[in-house]
Amino acid sequence: MSEVIKNRYEFVILFDVENGNPNGDPDAGNMPRIDPESGYGLVTDVCLKRKIRNYVETVKEDAQGYRIYIKEDVPLNRSDNEAYISIGATDKTIKELKKKDPDVDRKICDYMCRNFFDIRTFGAVMTTFVKAALNCGQVRGPVQLGFARSIDPIISQEVSITRVAITTEKDAENKSTEMGRKNIVPYALYRAEGYISANLARKVTGFSEDDLELLWEAIINMFEHDHSAARGKMAVRRLIVFKHSRELGDCPSYKLFDAVDVKRKEDVVYARRYGDYIVNVDKSMIPETIEVMDKV
Repeated sequence: MSEVIKNRYEFVILFDVENGNPNGDPDAGNMPRIDPESGYGLVTDVCLKRKIRNYVETVKEDAQGYRIYIKEDVPLNRSDNEAYISIGATDKTIKELKKKDPDVDRKICDYMCRNFFDIRTFGAVMTTFVKAALNCGQVRGPVQLGFARSIDPIISQEVSITRVAITTEKDAENKSTEMGRKNIVPYALYRAEGYISANLARKVTGFSEDDLELLWEAIINMFEHDHSAARGKMAVRRLIVFKHSRELGDCPSYKLFDAVDVKRKEDVVYARRYGDYIVNVDKSMIPETIEVMDKV
């Protein structure tokens, strides 16, 4: 594995949705998430991280050092127990081992960081405490994402559909079709912002240059292997990266985010495609020591 990253990064992701539901809200009948005060659409950080995890799992196929900790049908305790086995302990003998070796907690945490990409990247809470005391600690990851928010307020449209698949034998005697509904956003462009701490990478998880390149690849392609009828047409349109010259950075992150301006063209009333927006990066607001990269 390559060396740990030495530079701080911030980044802006622009992605859009067409005739789909980018992130349903289970508390609102799975309608697209929305800020009730402003009408702007929301996509949670958890949703975006799930897409990144799924992409890494797809391309790496559980290769050594690139497994995924938070995944479907795999209890967290099963993965936690692997760390205990690696040091020759169980949840029943760990207390005695800690008395002999004060570095046991660090060894367990290091094992999890080395073997699981998402722990090394996003961190994890691995204090499960089931029955005994499976406890691999808590890791604060160097990569953090905020909620994505739409550039303009969105309209959630409920579309009625019919289907020929009848649920029960009794219903089939009386009808040949059933009604259904889908919640979609006709079009919306979303903006998400993220942070990468080289300091946490060095001190905590060992997030490396190879991990960084895989992260960029996963962000760019996170919707390419996640297509479904419910999500419609989704794509990452821009990935703007700010690379600082040193570990602790050269300026506050908000100044870099403020330099990225996204707005609808003046002659467009209702945006229905990415070309209806103008994206401008004002480099006069960015210190010369910071490198600006456009990954898409």
